[in-house]
Amino acid sequence: MKSLFSVVKAPLLTEKSTKEAVNRKYAFWVDKDANKVEIKQALEKIYKIKIDKVSSLVVKGKMKRVRSNKPGQTMDWKKAIVTLKPGHEIKLT
Repeated sequence: MKSLFSVVKAPLLTEKSTKEAVNRKYAFWVDKDANKVEIKQALEKIYKIKIDKVSSLVVKGKMKRVRSNKPGQTMDWKKAIVTLKPGHEIKLT
């Protein structure tokens, strides 16, 4: 079994994700191999909340120029957007 913090890497604190907190939606950077059930169980244990829905997507890496203008690429990563049940909230700031 994976540890909780190897499934959930960090919360995403972007302008868009903080606006969605009003609607009880929060975004997290998660392990690329984690599924929705593992993400839900890990977040419920870490933050002691009840989750209604989990949506996950793989964000493709971008092309970048590195080292003397040679082409390179940033890594692919997985993002999870969770919707909490009414009455629950996460204090991230």
